[in-house]
Amino acid sequence: MTVTTPQPQTRTTIPAPSPYAGEAVDTTRWQELTEAVREAGRYATRVQAERVTRAVLSALGSHVTGEERVSLAQALPREAGTLIAAQIPATHPLTAREFVESVATRIEGSTPATARWDVSSVLSVLADRIGESLTTRLLAQLPPGYALLFGRADLAPTT
Repeated sequence: MTVTTPQPQTRTTIPAPSPYAGEAVDTTRWQELTEAVREAGRYATRVQAERVTRAVLSALGSHVTGEERVSLAQALPREAGTLIAAQIPATHPLTAREFVESVATRIEGSTPATARWDVSSVLSVLADRIGESLTTRLLAQLPPGYALLFGRADLAPTT
């Protein structure tokens, strides 16, 4: 008769991916974006920077269309991309000045001067995050004058 001793089984447990893992990464990306806006705009709190970021991205979402809109939404954290994609495209593109004024109406207590600061703070951070190529494509789609809002020189061709 043969007697066998049971051998302990070694099992490697591989944790199942959390359905929320992507959300945690995305939340971190959103926080990094709003923190960068807070620093660029010198806002006292991240909550203030988040409020400004939401207002500017919502306004921008209605002025960017087509492939650039999709690329922009995909390049950003989900929360920011949703703000862009949820907007109904504008029937009439706003000049840069009109765009700033429209943002001023979205932020309580804002003036055109403070809205210009807010827009520039968000869009310059956005340009750094999305890269040169996509920023150039966005600017080509927007009316003249937006380049300064994205932190770029607005060079007009000489005639």
